[in-house]
Amino acid sequence: MALQIACSADDLGPEEAKLVELAGAAGTVPVAVVRDADGEYHALSDICSHGAVSLSDGEVEGCLVECWLHGSQFDLRTGRPLQLPAIKPVPVYPVSVEDGNVLVDVDATVAVAS
Repeated sequence: MALQIACSADDLGPEEAKLVELAGAAGTVPVAVVRDADGEYHALSDICSHGAVSLSDGEVEGCLVECWLHGSQFDLRTGRPLQLPAIKPVPVYPVSVEDGNVLVDVDATVAVAS
């Protein structure tokens, strides 16, 4: 697979998230498409690594999203947890904005330096 349209760039205001389901090589992938406080777009797994609930239902602040169930916070750029109880990162997917659309590749993940 490759980049595919996740949503319109206009669907999200600053510090908003949206759940989209995209086709991946292994089946349907739930993705949280998020616009951070600076207007940048991010895509990460919509499933919290701690509580298995939707991250797109959580609060977005700056460049992090907070899980609504137990308060775990994840960096939108890396997927790394910044607040317990989560200790495992969530996958982060490549994003591009073209012709007013947010494009995501769910079959690739963003490499993050240790």
